[in-house]
Amino acid sequence: MTKLQFIPPQWKVAQIIMLLKPGKQPEDPKSYRPISLLPIPSKIYESLLLLRILPLVEQHKIIPDHQFGFRRKHATVDQIHRLINEIDKSFESKEYCASVFLDISQAFDRVWHEGLLFKIKSSLPNYICQILESFIQNRRFVVQHGEALSRLCDINAGVPQGSVLGPLLYLIYTSDLPTSDCITTGTFADDTAILASHQDPAEASKSYRMALTIF
Repeated sequence: MTKLQFIPPQWKVAQIIMLLKPGKQPEDPKSYRPISLLPIPSKIYESLLLLRILPLVEQHKIIPDHQFGFRRKHATVDQIHRLINEIDKSFESKEYCASVFLDISQAFDRVWHEGLLFKIKSSLPNYICQILESFIQNRRFVVQHGEALSRLCDINAGVPQGSVLGPLLYLIYTSDLPTSDCITTGTFADDTAILASHQDPAEASKSYRMALTIF
């Protein structure tokens, strides 16, 4: 399939089961957490494909240094230490450090497919791009509740939940997050921290607000 650059349609159908959140009312649809189950052959193939893609991603330095999510030898605590170190340096320089912390709602589900494919084609070899295009496009899902199944529905956005490649695809999609010299950016998957330091607290606040306008 790597030579054919094609993913079988049967591998691109997700079975969604709904799990009731603890302490929630079963009558409320928002009380359920959707869990995506993907075909096992697909996940095995994804694991093999990931072994090919990761060296290319690292070679071309596609993922920015400030991104610590889903990366080997990059833990949450490492990012925390990095940000604390920046704050400590500001205090030692007798500067004010202003910060803002962002969490994008349903970030993985809102990935624009055409935009993701554009970024993939801009940075990876053509044969990999063709495989990933087949992997991303024309995906479908069915919802199971008890013994009942819904009809097949198309997936028009997002990276596949529960997939092996999904986290890497999200990192590629957000790899061009704007930065500037006047701020420190720290990201962990879809969580973002922006720090700005200055002797004038108003200028520090102004710097991170300007950064927010280009995000």
